[in-house]
Amino acid sequence: MSTVLELKNISKIYDDIKALDDVNLKIEKGEWVAIMGPSGSGKSTMMNIIGCLDKPSIGEVLLDGNDISKESSTSLTQIRREKIGLIFQQFHLVNYLNAVENVMLAQYYHSMPDQKEAQAALERVGLGARSKHLPSQLSGGEQQRVCIARALINSPEIILADEPTGNLDEANEKLVIDIFRQLHKEGKTLIVVTHAPEVGDYAQRIVKLEHGKIVSDNINPKFNNDENIKGDKYDLLGLNKDEDKEEVPLEKVENNESKEEKEEE
Repeated sequence: MSTVLELKNISKIYDDIKALDDVNLKIEKGEWVAIMGPSGSGKSTMMNIIGCLDKPSIGEVLLDGNDISKESSTSLTQIRREKIGLIFQQFHLVNYLNAVENVMLAQYYHSMPDQKEAQAALERVGLGARSKHLPSQLSGGEQQRVCIARALINSPEIILADEPTGNLDEANEKLVIDIFRQLHKEGKTLIVVTHAPEVGDYAQRIVKLEHGKIVSDNINPKFNNDENIKGDKYDLLGLNKDEDKEEVPLEKVENNESKEEKEEE
């Protein structure tokens, strides 16, 4: 494996408060890393620095061996567009654009919009039939999957997710985790920031923060990405179907979510 990201002696200081305190971290290409810790531990600050949304006060951020810690905000924006796919807890979808247009928006800022590619990205996360729906017409789980499609559309080197299941129920949490598991099997580099053990326990490696410092960094003994990815309720990515079996995961997902929406009404 090659190192795709390295934090070297990183500190982030606000007045006299150290949100991060001399942090060192290497992430190899193809790893699935969970960054965990309680509120105030420095998770969000670390995510912002990794995601080129902020710069450290002290230290170096090496992306593909290049120090980006002194880059301008404009340069960091370009690096983020080229190399990092961001998945947010709050979705950040444009409410007047439908699902496929929200995915195409990421293409627009990166290179050139391609509706066929955007539609294919939505189909990959089980939303092909919902591509013309506005965010207000989608459930929380569907909106998060639009965010995942948007993050993947430009083939980033790193997928960085901030509390990606924080606003989801158990069924939709499982769908998102299963998508991450498939991405990891494909060799994608995943960094998931979470406070939830049930999410962190799926990762290959767990980094724990407290008071701005890394207090542990271990391979997860529970990690097993070879087990049946879609065995519980859904087969969103079509991974468990036999070649002669009809593919029906999307219908199952939509029926389940439609029932949830009616119950809420």
